[in-house]
Amino acid sequence: MDLLNNIFSVTFPFFALVLCGYWLTRRGMVALETIPGFNFYVLYLALPAMLFRFAASTPIASLLDPGMVLTYLLCALGMLVLTVLTTRRGAIGWNDAAFGALVAAFPNSGFMGVPLLVALLGSAAAAPAIVALSIDMVLTSSLCIALSRLDGQGMSSAGRAARQALVGMALNPLPWAILSGSLLSASELPLPVAANAWLNLLAQSASPVALFTLGCVLARTQKWIHAAPASRAARPRDVGKIVAYKLLLHPALVWVVGQLLVLAGVPLDPFSAMVLVLVAALPSASNVPMLAERFGADAGRLAQVVLGTTAIAFVTFMVVVMSVVPGDLVVVGR
Repeated sequence: MDLLNNIFSVTFPFFALVLCGYWLTRRGMVALETIPGFNFYVLYLALPAMLFRFAASTPIASLLDPGMVLTYLLCALGMLVLTVLTTRRGAIGWNDAAFGALVAAFPNSGFMGVPLLVALLGSAAAAPAIVALSIDMVLTSSLCIALSRLDGQGMSSAGRAARQALVGMALNPLPWAILSGSLLSASELPLPVAANAWLNLLAQSASPVALFTLGCVLARTQKWIHAAPASRAARPRDVGKIVAYKLLLHPALVWVVGQLLVLAGVPLDPFSAMVLVLVAALPSASNVPMLAERFGADAGRLAQVVLGTTAIAFVTFMVVVMSVVPGDLVVVGR
């Protein structure tokens, strides 16, 4: 019971902040026009500062751990293949199947995962979460965007889409924040005091602002869910399946693959393997419906998955934590 109370004490404030943003936006107290401003602050200032600080304070070897990278990469590819194979039928072509796979495989490790896991397990949890986020931003997203272009357009269109996705990632400040922080960690050079204080102030604001903004973004996704009646009637009924894939199958797969790789002799730190399981247990990334809308996929279907996984993960994430985390590792109460 003490372990459950400790886990609840950490997770409740995170999900409560998301609920606050969602409820206030749905009530009209937060104007939809302000959400891009929140997003800009989080994506271009606060989150890069937080990720830079975590990467800079983490030994470079921890971020380049081949066992950790291999485990998460294999599971991401497995989730993509499984979701495409089990959803691509009938009205679901490559476009919707690919983005359905992305929402099943891409956890919300940026807005929610890194700060939540660090609050739960301490700063050592940052490295596995950052590795998972990097793989999803660069490889998982690019592969899904490439697959989405296969509907009657051939491999040349898929290759062009993959290149465009990589260009988009190059303009995303989060990978650059991780890379620059890693380089600073490798150099072992100190930051100037004033710059360090500025980054620290931004980083401290990242978690609350990001979680509130996430709630606002989820409220805005209602415009996709409540599409035209004809679109709703034609929408496939696989949302529950994808929600189950994300919240139940994904963490189970990461746990199984991690165990098999260890048995095969692949060096994988038990703590890192545990954190990767928790990353996989997070709800779906909130940016997937926006990305899908840009490429002409059914954003309403994906918005339902994101909303469903975020609501249900309040319970399922705690269950996964209690299943894989020893009680003495939980930071709260120590």
